[in-house]
Formats: sequence, C-alpha cells, structure tokens
Amino acid sequence: MLQIASPFDAEQELRRINVDSGGIGMMSTKMLTRCVKLRALQCRQANILKQEMLAVGGDAAVARGTVACSIDSTDVILIGTDKQLHKLCNKLAPQPFGLPALAADLTRILAHAIHPPQSWRTSQRSLSLERPLIMGILNVTPDSFSDGNLFFNPQRAIDRALEMAAEGADIIDIGGESTRPRAPAVAADEEMKRIVPVISGLAGKVQCALSVDTWKSSVAQAAIDAGAEIINDISGFTFDLRMAAVAAQSGAGVVLMHTRGTPQEMQTNTAYTDLIGEIMESLRHSAVLAEEAGINRHNLAIDPGLGFAKESAHNLEILRRLREFTSLGLPLLVGPSRKSFIGKILNRETRQRLHGTAATVALAVANGASIVRVHDVREMRDVADMAHAIAAGNT
Repeated sequence: MLQIASPFDAEQELRRINVDSGGIGMMSTKMLTRCVKLRALQCRQANILKQEMLAVGGDAAVARGTVACSIDSTDVILIGTDKQLHKLCNKLAPQPFGLPALAADLTRILAHAIHPPQSWRTSQRSLSLERPLIMGILNVTPDSFSDGNLFFNPQRAIDRALEMAAEGADIIDIGGESTRPRAPAVAADEEMKRIVPVISGLAGKVQCALSVDTWKSSVAQAAIDAGAEIINDISGFTFDLRMAAVAAQSGAGVVLMHTRGTPQEMQTNTAYTDLIGEIMESLRHSAVLAEEAGINRHNLAIDPGLGFAKESAHNLEILRRLREFTSLGLPLLVGPSRKSFIGKILNRETRQRLHGTAATVALAVANGASIVRVHDVREMRDVADMAHAIAAGNT
C-alpha cells in the first residue's frame, strides 16, 4: 500500500514506473483524496453538493434530515480527489444559493493545500519558508514558566539573544510579560521598561529578525521604534483593538494566535464542541481584522495556541491535525516548547522536557508548521531541519 501524502509523493511514484510527463500531471491529482469540511450550510446547498459530488465520482457526507430539509442547516464533508473537487467547483459556478462563492472558497483552499506560502514578510525583509524558521524565546520577565528571572537583566538577555543567533535562530521573540496560565498582568510602562533596552541593544547587531511578544499596542509601537519587525500577539488582535493599526502602519510581520481570555482566566474556558473548527474560525476572524486594517496577507502568520485555553488532549489533537490549519493559506507557527502537556505525559519537570519538545517539533514540521517557537535553539534547529528533510525529500 503506497502512502501518498503530497503531490510530490504522487509524482515520484509515477516517475518510478516511467509514466510519461503528460500522464504524471493527469494522474497525480487522482492519487490524492481529500476531505473538506463545510460548516452550517443550508439543506438545499448541501443537497446540490451531494448530487454533484456523486456525479464527479466522489461523495459528500451530510446530516440526517438534509435530503428532506427537515433540519435548519448541516455541516458537509466533501470526499474526493483534487481532480474531482476541482470539477465540483466548475459545476457549482452556474448554481444558485450562493454556491459560486462557496466554489471560489473551495478553489482557494485547494490551492493552499498544493502551494503553501513560500515566504513571510516583515517590516524589514522577506523570510524564506523553504526550510522551517526557528523562533528563539527570550523572556525578559521574573516569572515565566520555564526561564523566569534568568534573563531579567537586560545585558544577560542581550547575551542570550546573541547566543541564540549563533545557534541558528532565524527570529528572536522578546517578551516582557509572562503568558503562562494565571500569570499576573503587567502594566504597559513596565513591559516597555523590560524589553526596549534589549531590543535597542540587539538592533543592527544580529542578522535574525526581532519579534515582540505582546498584546498591547503601545508596547508593540515602542518595540517597533526600537528595532522590532514582527508583532507576536497572543490574542490575535482581540485584546487591544488598536494593535491592528499599529501593525498596519509599521508594516510589521504579525503572528495571530488563538486563545480564549487573558492568561489569568483562559484555563477556565477549555470546553470545545469542535476544537479544530472553533480555533480555525477564530484565526480566520483575526485574519479578517488584520486585512480590514490594511495589513497585507503576506505579513500574516497564524498560531493555534498550544496550551492557551487548551487541555493536554486538545494540544495532542492540534498537533495530530495540524495540517488542517494550512487551509487558511498562511504560514503556520507552533510553540510547544517545554509546555506542561509534555511534562504531564512524560512526568518531567520543566527543564527536563527537551526530548518531549523535540518529538513535538518534528511532528509539527512534518505536519506543515513553517515556524517553531522554542527555548532550545541549537537542538531544535537540528530537529526541525531533519524532520523537514524527511517530509520534503530534501537533502
């Protein structure tokens, strides 16, 4: 049984049996079966989709009562090859009930699956995504869960950043407020006092990009003025409504993360009916906020927020189903480093989670992550590069 997980895999197998070049293009799409979930459609839309998918040789799963229209709405799972799904899109173009717009969305999702983003723009450069980017964590705080107080002194923080750059970091993410569960809030002035000297001390001295880990627009602006070029917002622009404008005006790269509520309250809100669907919808909403503020999509990346309003089982499911997030067509960042779910599974203290972190980083990269946010830069550089070489077939 062949495991065909990508167009590359399909083309390789066809070349091995000496299929002619024209046949490779025609056959490779037939070797990939996809399942696409559509949420809350009208029954009349779902029935047309079911009929048309069967007509092209695929299928569609709908809720009981859809055919008779005895329910108000239904989710739909389309099941077919890329070729069948593209045929469906063509057949939906003349249909009523908003189906042409749905076909356009489906066409975009298929394009994202086949052609992931190749770069991520910041205010100062374009970062290539041909290999995974390593974002090194630099907490300039007294109370972060893993390295609190280790780099609270500005000079020690600068020295650690230079060390991470030498170890292979592409980005250094500098934060002045702990976002661990139930961490106390920090005033914006104090946060700026912690991070601005570090960013200023690094600007122009390291080749890697500087990122600020904050949800406050005033802190982000101060960091940008000091030399940062990426804003990593745990709230996905939902805590501070001015953040999107700051990002748009500066041209910064942006990481939009999913959470529910502030760190003080987020672990009291971990009940999900559809974990991946709800996270996806939240990230889509954040992306819309960003684009409406004038931020170019090429500047956006998304983060499903491991450990933020998530139980251990949720974090495992996110990692297992990570590739589903690539349907948004944006670079995907994952931050599993030393997280408590690793400690819970392996029964390891925070500083003893290197190997558990390595497993999550390898699987994240294999499942579509373009950026990994980690404490142990040297080790995770090797892990990410090796996982990428296996997944992509590159040496």
